[in-house]
This record gives sequence, C-alpha cells and structure tokens, in this order.
Amino acid sequence: MKRNEAIKFVILRTIGNFLVLFSLFGVLATFGPALYFEAQYQLIKIRGINFKVATDKDIQRKQGFADITKLNDLKSGNIRSGGPGFGELLAGSTEQILVPSDTQFSITIPKIGASAKVYPNVDPANSSDFLPILQKGIAHAKGSVFPGFSGNVYLFAHSTDAWWNVGRYNAVFYLLKNLEPGDPITVFFENRRFDYVVSKIVIVDPEDTSLIAGKQAGKQQLVLQTCWPPGTTWKRLDVIAVPKSK
Repeated sequence: MKRNEAIKFVILRTIGNFLVLFSLFGVLATFGPALYFEAQYQLIKIRGINFKVATDKDIQRKQGFADITKLNDLKSGNIRSGGPGFGELLAGSTEQILVPSDTQFSITIPKIGASAKVYPNVDPANSSDFLPILQKGIAHAKGSVFPGFSGNVYLFAHSTDAWWNVGRYNAVFYLLKNLEPGDPITVFFENRRFDYVVSKIVIVDPEDTSLIAGKQAGKQQLVLQTCWPPGTTWKRLDVIAVPKSK
C-alpha cells in the first residue's frame, strides 16, 4: 500500500469510527432514560422487591429528619422519596416504602417503584406550556378534575415533539406499559391520599382528547397517559384507574 493510500485509509477509518461512536452516543442520549428505567424494573422483578406506599406515620417520620440519609435507620423499612436508585435496588431491603415526593400533589406507583411530583393545570394543547414541565415531572391536564371530584383526573408525561428529543423528558411513565388491571396507584393531593386500582389499559390515537375534553362528571377516574411506542408520537397509551373500594 502506497503512502498516500495508507493516509486515505487511516482518515476514512477515523471518520468511520467517529460516525459509529457518534451514532451510539445519539442512541444512548435518546433512549438512555428508557433503558435505565427498564433495567431498574427488571432488577425489581429479579430481586422480588415489594413496594408499599407510605402511611401517614411514615410521611411524618420522613418530614422529621433533616438529613434524608437517616431514613435508612427506620425500622419500618427502606423508605424512599422520588423512587429508588440502583444502589437501593441492588443492596437494599426487598421490602421498601415509597414516600410521596410532595403531598400537595404527587403520584406513587408501587409495581414500578415510581414516585413523582405532579404539576397542576398544565395546558396539554400548548407545547410551550407542557414541555418544560415534562422535563421535571408529571403534568395534570388543565380542564380535567382533581382527585376527589367526579370526572377524570388526567395526568401525562413522556410527551415529545420528536423521537430524537425523547431523552430530554422525565421518563417516569416509560414503565406504564408494565401495569395490569388490579395494580394499585396512589395520588396525594392537598395532603390527602387517594387510592386507585387499574381497571384497563388502552392505546388511542394522539388526536383523541375525549378523556380530557369530555364532560367532567359522573364516576371518578384516574387517567395516566404516555407516548406509545416509547420514543414516538404515533399513539398514546392510557392507563385508566378507578377509586379503590373501601
């Protein structure tokens, strides 16, 4: 191989390697959050971790600690706020307690170990309104009701304008696909606890706004919405839950 050919070969190989690495970086940046949460969920299943939502006593004890690391000393279990991390899932107790991120408005989903703050009255038709919110938490759709009232409490997350932007948004609802009828969900609103049970899961067109725009009356329902399939805006996955029987 001549010197000029060798130089061209090295340059082309370098460019090729760069493009491969750049592509891998793009994939990880885009789908990293989904892969992270999926890995957490698989670890939860492998270790058989059981999450329970905090009682009023657990919440009061949590609020009494200035240093959150001292929560590990509680005899009632490994109490977590904001969902578990890999350290707790790998080495923590198999009996863990989810503490709400904010008792003014938050959601906890034991099956997937999720706990996140909810931001109220977010316009689902205005991307400049909801996209900044979805980078840090869950949005409550403006026009839907609040827990305790007749109608639909509509919460949404992981909405994106394009698949390459999916990594920019809070990924807590990625795992909604793993929920099944009968799974419990708890919403905290204005320091009150509302327990729900999943009744059904449906996939609808993104233009379907019936659960928000429809008449907000009748039976109480909780609707959790995410994109489907993950990383696209093709469809919506709606988890519908009803109040748990006393």
